[in-house]
Amino acid sequence: MDMLKSADPHYSGLPAPVSVPLKPFNKAAFMIRVTLLGLVILSIYGFITFDYRGVNTLDGLLASFKNFKVMFTQAHFKHLTFGEALYGILVTVGLAFLTTLFGGIIALFLGLFAARNLSNNKVSNIIKSIAAFIRAVPTVLWVLIFAVAAGLGSVAAVVGMTFHSVSYLIKAYSESFEELDEGVIEALKGSGANWWQIVNQAVLPTALTSILSWTFFRFEINFGVAVAMGAAAGAGGIGFDMFMASSYYLDLGEIGMITYFILAFAILLEVFATKLKARLHNKP
Repeated sequence: MDMLKSADPHYSGLPAPVSVPLKPFNKAAFMIRVTLLGLVILSIYGFITFDYRGVNTLDGLLASFKNFKVMFTQAHFKHLTFGEALYGILVTVGLAFLTTLFGGIIALFLGLFAARNLSNNKVSNIIKSIAAFIRAVPTVLWVLIFAVAAGLGSVAAVVGMTFHSVSYLIKAYSESFEELDEGVIEALKGSGANWWQIVNQAVLPTALTSILSWTFFRFEINFGVAVAMGAAAGAGGIGFDMFMASSYYLDLGEIGMITYFILAFAILLEVFATKLKARLHNKP
């Protein structure tokens, strides 16, 4: 080291700089930047053209804080009983469970064909493209689309939420399947195993923890969506009770109590999910 210092007067003792390759500017990067620029322009245009006449921001904030204070400090049941609220929560949980169950079963089979290591690229690209399109449309819009055919109610909510759940879980499941070591698949193929034997003996056992984790995460999402669909699509449950309390009875205290009910069940679901994930990760 001393010889290097004496031989090179410019030697600083620091390692030579390493060139980091930059990501090339391709079509995908161009489309992302164009999309972001378009959203920024639309946002600025919306703020400029918004009609602010008769709007007092300070008065609006003060009124909102006052309503929140009444909602959460004077919570009560007036038009609902405790039993009716509990029944509404169970209906909402049942709606979320059904949509997650149906979506998980359908997505499990489609996810196997969407995984690149278990299917050919053409089939995988077709399934993933369709799923991406369905996933890009909000769940409430799918529910309203199916409501045109089936009418407002639980049927439209279940079908619409299942439709979106399938597309979401296809992406999650297929990516979990693609994480499997290619060497395992090649070894099973070399031993004469067919496609279904590879799936049953290697793919599903390896990805089981990830599948259950993603499924329960989607169940939590569907619970929140089911609350909104109870009001937007007339699916019933605690969401419809909240809609009635806010739009028909105009009872802020009852809205607050229903919110506490929803929050309590959401916390219970989160605790159960955390314990389930920990148990699965610790399972040998």
